[in-house]
Amino acid sequence: MNSMILGRYVPGNSILHRLDPRSKLLAMIAFIMIIFWANNMVTNLLLFFFVFVLIFLSRIPLGFFVKGLQSMIFLIAFTTLFQLFFISGGKIVFQFGVITVTEVGLEQAGIIFSRFVLLICFSTLLTLTTMPLSLADAVESLLKPLVVFNVPVHEIGLMLSMSLRFVPTLMDDTVRIMNAQKARGVDFGEGSIFQKVKSVIPILIPLFASSFKRADALATAMEARGYRGGHGRSRYRQLKWTLKDTAALISIFGLGLALFLLKS
Repeated sequence: MNSMILGRYVPGNSILHRLDPRSKLLAMIAFIMIIFWANNMVTNLLLFFFVFVLIFLSRIPLGFFVKGLQSMIFLIAFTTLFQLFFISGGKIVFQFGVITVTEVGLEQAGIIFSRFVLLICFSTLLTLTTMPLSLADAVESLLKPLVVFNVPVHEIGLMLSMSLRFVPTLMDDTVRIMNAQKARGVDFGEGSIFQKVKSVIPILIPLFASSFKRADALATAMEARGYRGGHGRSRYRQLKWTLKDTAALISIFGLGLALFLLKS
């Protein structure tokens, strides 16, 4: 649980920290779209180089990104191995009984692994360099044209900001409850699958209880401060688009053009 860093913000003054959250969010969306053009070694190496340059510019220790990967290691391993052993085609590279590894399976496994790592690193970079409230403001600002269709844009931004804000808190609560249960003799790692699922119940019940209690306290605090929704509300944090934000988006589109030209 300690490896979960979603929603955590690392204060800094790097060029990525100073970018408008809207540009970083748009860059993330564009990155997700163009990453599927990387279907060979050259394009994937180009993406890894681009991400490592961004990590260097962020001045955030590499350990944060390793923790982000650790929290998803099971999904990455399962998907990669599925591609490796169940995709056939091309020359057989390795065979042992019913297990067969082919060139096509090896290539697809490498591509899927690279996509997972790149997406997790880029999304981790987004959350580590952007305050959750600023990210929610960016979502609300980008969705603002939908107000004409009666879409509750402000409420969507508010829910997003609360979700991102309390993810680390819930993870900390989970770790604290698990440590308390271990001190009482509960073992979460032994027994059959049914015993392991049963051992999770002592975690879920107090976790839900503390979550509802925190939500009720938050609602009371918002009402006490006169919160009545987004209509007519002013904004303390003003988003400001600069030339650096335009340059950041141009670099993403330039990367996409290079991938399109170099893809197989």
